[in-house]
Amino acid sequence: MAGGVFLGLSVGILPGLGGSAGLALLLPFLYGMDPSVALAMMIGLQSVTATSDTFPSVLMGIPGTASSQATVMDGFPMAKRGEAARALSAAFVSSLFGGLLGAVVLSGAILIAVPLLLAIGFAEQMMLIILSLTMVGMLTGVNPLKGLAACALGLLIANVGPAPMSGEYRLDFLDLGTDYLSDPIKLVVMGLAMFALPEIIDLLRRQWSISESGKLGSGWLQGVKDWADNWWLSLRCAVIGCLVGALPGLGGSVIDWIAYGHAVQSTDRKEDYGTGDVRGVIAPESANNAKEGGALIPTLLFGIPGSGSMAILLGGFVLIGIEPGLHIITSQLDLVYLMIWSVALANVLGAGVCVFLADHIAKLTTIRYALVAPFMFGLIFFAAFQSTRHWGDLILLMILGTLGVYMKRFGWPRPALLIGFVLAPQVEQMVYVTYSVHGLRVLEKPIVLFLLALTILSVVAAIRFKPNRPVMNEDGPHAARGRRSQLVFYGVVMVFVALVVGDSFRHQENLTTVYPWFTACLSLVFLIPMGIQLAVGKRPATVFYDSEREAFSEHMEYRSSEHYLLWLLGMLGISALFGFVIGVAAFIYIFIYKKAEWGHRNCAISAGSFVLFLGALSHFLTLEYPAGVLQSVFGVNLPWPLQ
Repeated sequence: MAGGVFLGLSVGILPGLGGSAGLALLLPFLYGMDPSVALAMMIGLQSVTATSDTFPSVLMGIPGTASSQATVMDGFPMAKRGEAARALSAAFVSSLFGGLLGAVVLSGAILIAVPLLLAIGFAEQMMLIILSLTMVGMLTGVNPLKGLAACALGLLIANVGPAPMSGEYRLDFLDLGTDYLSDPIKLVVMGLAMFALPEIIDLLRRQWSISESGKLGSGWLQGVKDWADNWWLSLRCAVIGCLVGALPGLGGSVIDWIAYGHAVQSTDRKEDYGTGDVRGVIAPESANNAKEGGALIPTLLFGIPGSGSMAILLGGFVLIGIEPGLHIITSQLDLVYLMIWSVALANVLGAGVCVFLADHIAKLTTIRYALVAPFMFGLIFFAAFQSTRHWGDLILLMILGTLGVYMKRFGWPRPALLIGFVLAPQVEQMVYVTYSVHGLRVLEKPIVLFLLALTILSVVAAIRFKPNRPVMNEDGPHAARGRRSQLVFYGVVMVFVALVVGDSFRHQENLTTVYPWFTACLSLVFLIPMGIQLAVGKRPATVFYDSEREAFSEHMEYRSSEHYLLWLLGMLGISALFGFVIGVAAFIYIFIYKKAEWGHRNCAISAGSFVLFLGALSHFLTLEYPAGVLQSVFGVNLPWPLQ
């Protein structure tokens, strides 16, 4: 657990990663691990990411993760006044309290879980999944159609590989005869592609350092006193975090703003918020750690992830042989309580470590992101390769990472796609079993009817009461002009839908063809009206979005996302010729020399250090790295650590 906590704290400090990317990095190392150890590591990592992400939020005003956006509103102004220590202290105590309350709520949910689970059959599980996917699609992002389309796209991508109900290969021609797609797309690759690569590239485009100042000032005890004076606010926001965290689709950023909005609405001095009021730190920090306990409730009880990170956590359960639902509650209750205690202890340990190492961590955050990013890219591609140890892992990561970059650019919610992808096997199985066993009589079941009504109500409510509508004008990212790039991306998505439909004609077995047709039709239900709006819309609207139109500082040298994607493509090209270790080393050397403007000596030391790190991992963990033409064709056997 302690290892997971330290990794989670490290991931939280680095903007652009977060719990989703951290868990994706951890997954390759879980194979063969004892379930109790693996669970403690995963829960420890996930529980504390929302604690350490406070550092960049307070010290520079850059959210470390999506769940610390609201903390910036008052935490950063406090830091500029010299009260960074006070803000961090109040945030850590609030995070600790919220995390402990989340563990208590999770314990209570387990006690009432068994009778609830016994009432849930195949039909009810199918409706629960449909409700969850609907909520995810409607509540992630600012445009419901884009959210639902992204969710359907996740279901659609899951068509690639063998059909789970028949074993026939679907879309296997895409691997160009390498047999890479004879297995389903790995969650590790999908998670890293959707979260890690797009966020790091976006931060590089903006040329941010993680922080500008390593000084915290004084006020550690004052921050604790501030929390004690506002304990009732902290309790209310932690309860909000637990409740909203249990609802699929409402991620950390939404919970953060709900808690912040509650704090503003419950005070007579609303004008103080946004200027450095410590209550603006306490409220969101109490909620964003409490949400982890709440989000574990649907994940553990029904196997339905409430967020992108929970989707990857669910994949981790599968790797170590744990089946969520009635089985884990009745037969593996010891592991359930291990997770609950891990949530509680991880929050205590995480808050303590953050306080103890705060001064040192604050100095680390002054490092420019151009110095951190190449190492992160190397780790991401290294982690992806451990999925199947096939070159296809790296190529697929590049392809899906490009998809993630453009989804982020055009405002398509990536958590919705990931959750749709994770739930796809269950959707395929449940749809077939429900139709085979019940037919249309499924609509006679009371719980099914209740969940169907709840699904319809959630759609109506999400459309009518969509929160946080952005300000839209003719010059902003939601403008209707200059939509060509958005239409091109939309066209690529439609081509993929056509490929799925066309491939289904190659198969005769209904078990193979029903799901592609179902996902294609579902996708078109959302894509067609969205395409019409994109094509004929004249005024600014949420369906339009292009982050390239956001304002950049005049002191920054503008670089597009394509610029950094070409850098990564160059790294893969060198790796294909000379092997992964040499390719990454060359990438780090050239990237730091060009982007960070360091001298050749420091660049060589940086690249050499990473080579030694990879060499140590290969030696102690018996890992393999992708071979290049130099090794596979010419048979050159390089010495350690360049193997």
